[in-house]
This record gives sequence, C-alpha cells and structure tokens, in this order.
Amino acid sequence: MNTTAIATLSIFSYLISTLLIIRHINQSRIPRTALYLAWTAVSTHLIYMAIVFQQNDGFNFNFFSTSSLVAMIVALLLLIATINKPVEKLGIALFPIAASMLALDLNFSHKTPLVSHYNWALSTHILTSIIAFSLLNIAAIQAILLAIQDQQLKSHPPKRFIQSLPPLQTMESLLFQMLTTGIVFLSISLASGFLFIENLFAQHLVHKTVLSILAWLIFTGLLIGRSRYGWRGKTAIQWTLIGFMSLLLAYFGSKLVLELILQR
Repeated sequence: MNTTAIATLSIFSYLISTLLIIRHINQSRIPRTALYLAWTAVSTHLIYMAIVFQQNDGFNFNFFSTSSLVAMIVALLLLIATINKPVEKLGIALFPIAASMLALDLNFSHKTPLVSHYNWALSTHILTSIIAFSLLNIAAIQAILLAIQDQQLKSHPPKRFIQSLPPLQTMESLLFQMLTTGIVFLSISLASGFLFIENLFAQHLVHKTVLSILAWLIFTGLLIGRSRYGWRGKTAIQWTLIGFMSLLLAYFGSKLVLELILQR
C-alpha cells in the first residue's frame, strides 16, 4: 500500500475535522462529521504506522516517529473520552499537532534502532513510556485550558471559546482521570527500566531516569494531595504542568539534542 497516500489522507482528515470544530465552536454540540473525520484520521494514522512497522521489520524510534506515535495515541485517547464526556472541542489543539507530527515523520524520518532489535522487556519499557507520556500530555493540555477557563470566568465575561468548553468540574475530572492512568503506566515504565536496562550510564539514560522519577513524584504527590487535602484548581494546574515539563525534558530533551543537533 502507498504509505504517502495513507498519511496524506490522515493529515487532511485531522485538519478538516479541526476546521469543522472551529466552525461550530459556539454551538453546544459538534457535528458528527467532525468526529467521523477524526476517527478516520486516527485510523489511517495507525494503518500508516503499522505498514511502516511491517516494511522496516520494527518500529523506528527516532524523534519524529516517536512524536507521531505519541500524537496519534493522544488523539485516540481524546476520541475515546468523547464517548462519555463532551470534550471533543479539545481537538482544536490536538488534531493539528497530530497532523504536523505525521507530516514530519513522513518527510524527515531516518534510521535508528528498531523495536524488533530489543527484547520483550525493553519493548515493554518503551511502549509503556510512550503511553504514559501520551496520557500525561492530555493532562497537561487540560491543565492549561483549566487555567485559562478559571482566569476568564473570574476576571471578566469569558470569550466564546471558553464558554463552549465543558464545565470546570468536568474538565477537572478528566484531568485527574488522565493523571491517574498516566501514573500507572509511568510506574510500569520506571519499574521495567530499573529491572531490564543494564547500564544507565553507557546508554545516556541517567538524566532521563532522574527527570522521569521527579515527574512521578510530582504527579503522585498531587494525587495524594487531592485525596487527603482536596487539592484542586491552581494547585492542581501548577503541579501538573511542572510534572509534565520534567517528563517532556526526560522523553524528548535528549532525543532532540542527540538526533537533531548532534546528529548521533
């Protein structure tokens, strides 16, 4: 199958879905066509990655391929969330990012170690890390929107986009659901990393491990604080964003420097 054609279909589906959401942003419900297109985009994105995986006899974990995979999982998780929560308008931010990451993967992907070269334990570590990052990525976007929503509701009449978002309580509920699930996968990722990665220093993983542990402590502390002390609002937003920045540096900071700047 023509991977370029499949990727192009996915990219245009993401973008058209985004345009439809923007066009109906002030309405209480988004047209089903926008969601159908989003599902088409995610499905073809998945098909593209599966074909590339088969052609290369493994997954290419370079910067752009990994970013594309994360973006696809984030978009998929959002669509699953729309089944019982009115959060489809978050696609305005997520779908263009997924389209951009897929376009970059299509045009700039290059050879790096493939997942088929790793044993099952290391593959588990890599995949759980990606899923954890995807879930916590949505949580970070939720936190940013919550901050904007809370600020506008308190200071002056909110803009139409903010008014069109789900209620604060729904947004906050989704935030903590994503955080809880993300921490589960992050815990599995860290545990598998400690058990099966033999030499952290030789593989340039020390800073990544330290930053990931720091993120885990921040997110776990936030959940404990919410459970015991009822933390929410600004406290939840700040802790979520700080934890995500630590995770972002852990996951992509080294890749960006090694692959794109030092070209190793």
